[in-house]
Amino acid sequence: MYIDTHTHIYLKDFDEDRKGIISECLDSGVNKLILPNIDKISIADVIKICEVYKNICYPMVGLHPCYIKESYEDDLEYLKPIIKSINTIAIGEIGIDLYWDKSNLEIQRKAFITQINWAKEFKLPIVIHARDSYNEIFEVLDQVNDEDLKGVFHCFSSSLKDADRILNYGGFKLGIGGVVTFKNSGLDKVVKNIDIKNIVLETDSPYLTPTPFRGTRNKSSYIPIIANKLSDIYEISSEEIGNITSKNAKEIFNI
Repeated sequence: MYIDTHTHIYLKDFDEDRKGIISECLDSGVNKLILPNIDKISIADVIKICEVYKNICYPMVGLHPCYIKESYEDDLEYLKPIIKSINTIAIGEIGIDLYWDKSNLEIQRKAFITQINWAKEFKLPIVIHARDSYNEIFEVLDQVNDEDLKGVFHCFSSSLKDADRILNYGGFKLGIGGVVTFKNSGLDKVVKNIDIKNIVLETDSPYLTPTPFRGTRNKSSYIPIIANKLSDIYEISSEEIGNITSKNAKEIFNI
């Protein structure tokens, strides 16, 4: 019924009980997990888990903006050949993050553009990480967007104005996760004005755990909690939320 379009289940946070966590999410109706890579080192674990849990876990290849250093070109050179060597379904997660470090904006932008070009070359969607950086990301997309570029704005938590701008690009959907359940996030009011056809579900586990489990490790089995919140917002059943958002995810990621 459900697809978690963004989970870091390959991280060490799950080393002790990964098998059980995946069984738990399958039992809760979450039958596909999409794994965004973050750096040169993590890609090996992404590949391994997607091989062990074939047809459940699917890999992305990308360099997360928080892991972009002066040597980023070497990291990109290492990652690019992997796109063809495995069944990569997306380039991600990529983007710009100005929450932690604003000093390297220029190389973040360059790495972002390079990886967007990978997506065009290999005809793959992109998954965009945007934190305190929507305007900077829009500046890039205004230059490079075309009718073939598509993807997801991961962990969308911005304004309706930004949502409209994203959707006007034509090929993007919004990743909605645990933040929509937070009491004071205001995201529920934004989402109410966005057509459900433009939304996919995600956890970003082990981060951004939904209410009522905030403060604990997030898991893909919490996707139904997010779906239940959206069910309240849209006034349709959780099953319908699952069906529509899974259809949206399949269209974007071709799975």
